[in-house]
Amino acid sequence: MKHAIITGGGSGIGRAIALRIAEDGNHIVILDLQQEAGDETAELIREAGGSAECLRCDVSETDSVREVFEKLPRADILVNSAGIASIGNVGDTTPEEMDRIYGVNVKGLYHCIHFAVPKMIAEGGGAILNIASIAAKVGIENRFAYSMSKGAAVAMTLSVARDYIDQGIRSNCVCPARIHTPFVDGYLAKNYPEDEREGMFEKLSEYQPIGRMGKPSEVAELAAFLCSDKAAFITGSAYDIDGGVTLLR
Repeated sequence: MKHAIITGGGSGIGRAIALRIAEDGNHIVILDLQQEAGDETAELIREAGGSAECLRCDVSETDSVREVFEKLPRADILVNSAGIASIGNVGDTTPEEMDRIYGVNVKGLYHCIHFAVPKMIAEGGGAILNIASIAAKVGIENRFAYSMSKGAAVAMTLSVARDYIDQGIRSNCVCPARIHTPFVDGYLAKNYPEDEREGMFEKLSEYQPIGRMGKPSEVAELAAFLCSDKAAFITGSAYDIDGGVTLLR
């Protein structure tokens, strides 16, 4: 049984990926800052007959990640899904906000890959999947810090793929457009009056030429494939899953 480590597995895309990869018979280790949410995902997996646990972890903190990985017997699959959003252009983005986004979305990936790679080498290889974004490839209005972080995720994906190809480690990433998660609903509730939310939801959906947002389960299917032995010939790739955004813009 392979051990799959999923950061941010307590909700949204991370939860969907954890549930889907568990279906393939892997033991799931959820790393999440929100222990209760991570425990809920682990319980859902166990109720479905799978094997899972959750360890509280702040991916932005070196010691937190180090301590968690020291507890893990192995790391065959690593999915870096933990991430935070930021709104604003370069003029709006304060140094503190830049550091906040960098700490989770960039340094968080580094931490987990840094501590997972030695374990993967010891087991003869492994698969790393980073959740990036179309923001790494196209200019999205008022997403300066977020776009920076997702561009870094793509660059790290390629670098790790190149450096460890001879040691059996594959490294890929997926670049979603807008995915309908609880974060989207929370964003609308926080920023728009109730009578405007439906219209804004439609506008956000129409940004994707296919006419809707993606589903976490759709990202999870791609993630599960890329982390499986079926994708053994794939490394150093960034897959768009975007409803046609990069095709038509």
